[in-house]
Parts: sequence; C-alpha cells; structure tokens
Amino acid sequence: MLLELLFVGCFSFCSLVVMRKFAKQINLVDKPNSRKLHTGAIPLIGGISIYMSIGYFLAARPDIIQNNNLFLSCLGILITLGAIDDKMDISFKVRLAVQAIVSILMIQYANIELDNIGNVLGTGEIRLGFLSPVITILAVIGAINAFNMVDGIDGLLGTLSIVTFASLAIVLRVDGQSGLAYLCLIFIVATLPYILMNLGIFGPERKVFMGDAGSMMIGFTVIWLLLGASQNQTGMLLRPVTALWLIAIPLMDMAAIMIRRVKRGDSPFKPDREHLHHIFQRLGFSSKQTLVIISSLASTFAMFGIYGEISGISERTMFMLFIICFMGYTTAMSYSWRMTTWMRRRKGLSDSTL
Repeated sequence: MLLELLFVGCFSFCSLVVMRKFAKQINLVDKPNSRKLHTGAIPLIGGISIYMSIGYFLAARPDIIQNNNLFLSCLGILITLGAIDDKMDISFKVRLAVQAIVSILMIQYANIELDNIGNVLGTGEIRLGFLSPVITILAVIGAINAFNMVDGIDGLLGTLSIVTFASLAIVLRVDGQSGLAYLCLIFIVATLPYILMNLGIFGPERKVFMGDAGSMMIGFTVIWLLLGASQNQTGMLLRPVTALWLIAIPLMDMAAIMIRRVKRGDSPFKPDREHLHHIFQRLGFSSKQTLVIISSLASTFAMFGIYGEISGISERTMFMLFIICFMGYTTAMSYSWRMTTWMRRRKGLSDSTL
C-alpha cells in the first residue's frame, strides 16, 4: 500500500514536470488580466496530471470502484471540456450542457442518482420520485461549479478537495468501505504534488494552475462518491445531510454569490471578485493567510459533519444547523463589501479593489 501511494505521488509529480513544458508549447497557459493578478503565463495542467495519475491507478485496480470505465470516461469528457475552455474560453452554456450529459450518463449507466434526501425534516425519509433525475443533474452541475468557483488563490482548490476527500475517506472507512476510502486517499496523494507546485514550493518558475479541467474533475468525483455512498441501494453508507457538511465552504460560497448576482440582475455565472477569498484579501490578509483561514473553516465544518454522522445526531438537527450556518454566511457576505470597506479605512488601507 505504501509503495503504491508513493508511486502515485511520484507519477503525479513527474507528469506535472513533463506536462508543464508541453502546455507552454501549445499555449495552454493562464495569463494575467483584471481578475487574475499572478505574474507570467502559468501552465494549466494540474487537473490533467491528476487525471493521468488516477487513470493509471484505476487501470491497474479497476475493481476498487464500481463502473470504473464509465467513471473514467466521464472524467475524461470533463477534462477535455475543461482543457478546451482553459485554452479558448468557451460559452458557459456549452459547459453546462456537457456537464448535464455526464450527469445523465452517471444516472443511466451507473444507476447513481439523488432519490432519498433522508429524514431532514423529522417526518420520515423524503424521496424525490420522478424529480430525482432532474435534481441529480442540478446537484452534479452544482458540485462541479462549486469547486470551480473556489479556485481563486494558490492552493485553495487543492486544499479544499483534500479536506473533502479526507473526510469522505474517514466516513467510508468507518462504514467498512475500505476500497472507496483508499481511492479517496489516492486522490489526496495525486493532488499533493500539484499543491506544492501551485504554492511555488519548488520555485516560482515551476508554478502550475489546476485549470477548469481539474476543478470540474474534482467536483464530479466528489459528487459521484457522495451520491454513491449516500444513495446506496443496499443501505446508506452515509446520510445525505452529512454530504452538505463535507463540501460546506464550496457549496455555501457558490450559492451565496449566485444569489447576490441574481439580485443585482446579473448572470449567476458572471465572474467577479466577491468570493470568500476576495473578502479576506480585502481585509488585508495575504493569500497564504487566507488559504489557512478558509481551509480551517472547511475542516471545522467537515469534522462536525463527521462527528454528527458517527455519533448519530439526528438528520433534522444536522440539517437545521447547516441551514442556520448558510443563512448566516449569506447574510454576512451580502454586507461584506461595506464591512470590508469600513474596516480597510479603519486600518488606513487603500479602498481600491484588490
């Protein structure tokens, strides 16, 4: 096991080194603009590298996850879509259409869909019935875009994905699903080299970004595993409400910012600089400090979700607590611009947008 993990990590690192040179040759790079304040053209190959590592592992261990070939095929479709988007910036409508297609493939051929949302109201299990396919497609699209939207500062997407995969591994291991728990660990090991290079640990000249290819792959993998575990036909491996806590920060941030955009009359997919990481940076925190704060918040939510799952806190209580947290988060973010402007003036900082 240890040798296998070491090999996956080394494979991921080597693929990053090789792919970053290839990415520059084909201009698969991220260049600075009004919203992207990094320096120089950064290769967008983090997600492709992780996919290659996971694909190699699953080719050798196809029995570790059901519908292995379908799973890899769906990831391959999203990786291709993301790479094209990274290079050509395609329409969000095309992205949504392809994401819906892989959702349908998952429902139709893997028989994975959101049908039972549990006893979240305390009145018994709630089943979605004929609405299940539609809600599943929305859930998949939501998860994919939630992880895509948090990819705003170095290390954040990778770290949040590790928080989710680690939390899911713990829950699955407790429930005796050692194979899927091990797959989560493989994803963590495959992601670590990317995080190190993304943070510039090996030098700024070796920096890489995840790209839309990687964020979509991670979001889809997370929702595949969460639905597969919470909607198991032979019995739930984890309660659906627990899934909310394991992806709390990406989910809350996406939902809150879309609500604000719609209220302003903008498209919910219109880019801006009002995400949680932007708020902390406006308060004067550095990128690394912001990374630590948000990762700590995500870990706290996830640990509480695990605690509620293992200790058997009622689904109704866990759901109500999540809704309270979400409402508080949404309210705070609605006033965040005025709050940060006031606090920056108090600190004597420039009021210009970072």
